[in-house]
Amino acid sequence: MASLGLPLLLLCAASQAILMFSISTAAYPSNPGADTAECFLSDKHEELIPVRREVYDGGRIMDISHRYTPDLPSWDSMGSLGQFLWLRGSMKNGSLANFSEMKLPTHTGTHVDSPGHFFDHYLDAGFDVDTLDLEVLNGLALLIDVPRDKNITAEVMKDLNIPKGTRRVLFRTLNTDRRLMFKKDYDTSYVGFMKDGAKWLVENTDIKLVGIDYLSAAAHEDLIAAHLVFLEGRDIILVEGLKLDDIQPGIYSVRCLPLRLLGAEGSPIRCILIK
Repeated sequence: MASLGLPLLLLCAASQAILMFSISTAAYPSNPGADTAECFLSDKHEELIPVRREVYDGGRIMDISHRYTPDLPSWDSMGSLGQFLWLRGSMKNGSLANFSEMKLPTHTGTHVDSPGHFFDHYLDAGFDVDTLDLEVLNGLALLIDVPRDKNITAEVMKDLNIPKGTRRVLFRTLNTDRRLMFKKDYDTSYVGFMKDGAKWLVENTDIKLVGIDYLSAAAHEDLIAAHLVFLEGRDIILVEGLKLDDIQPGIYSVRCLPLRLLGAEGSPIRCILIK
C-alpha cells in the first residue's frame, strides 16, 4: 500500500493542476486565494466566492455600466430603485431550476434613450430602442472631462475643442466626482446639457452618440428643451448613467448594446470600453 502513495499523490497533484488551469482560464475565474495543496475528489468542499470585476483582460476592457442593485437612484424619486428582482422558481423549494423575474423602469441605471422618449409621434410611428443604429452605438469614442463648475452650455462646448469628425463622445462631469449614481436619492443638482449646449453640439459637431454620467443628458433646468434638441433629428443617441470613474480621458472603442424591446422608448444597456 505504501508503494501506491507516491503515484497517487502525483496523480492528485497533476489533476489539481489541470483543474486549476481550466478554472483560471474559463469565463468564471478561480478564487485567487484558493488552496491548491489539497486534492478534492468533489467540488462540494470548495468555498465558492464569485469574482466581480470592473476591468478584464489585464485592464484592456473596462465595464462602464452600473451594476443593478436595489440602491440605485431612480429617476425623479426620493428613494432608491428598491426590489426589482424576484426568484419566482427556487430549487430550494422543489423547482427543477432557479428562475428569476424582474421589473424595473427602462430608464434605470446605465440606459439608452430613443427618439420616442420625448416625441410621442415618433413612438407611435415605431421609433423605439429596437430601431437604434448599432453602428452609432459601437465604435471609436472620445472620453472627455468637462469643467467641473457648470452645466454643459454652448460656451463649454466651444471650449472643449472636440475635433471635427468625432462621432462618439462620453462626457465625464462633476457627477462622477460626487458619485451621484452611488447615492440612493435622485439629485436634481446633477450636471447636464443646457438647451444652448445641445443646440451647439447638433449644429457644429459630427457627434452622434452622447454619453454622460448621470440619469439624464439634459440638465434638470432644461430637461425637456435639451432632450427635444437632441432627439428631434433622430440621428443622435443618448446613453445615460455611465460609470466613468478611474478611467483616463482619451480615445477608446466603445461597445453599447441595448435590449431589443419592441415598443420601448428606453432600455437598460451594457457598455464597455476597449483600449
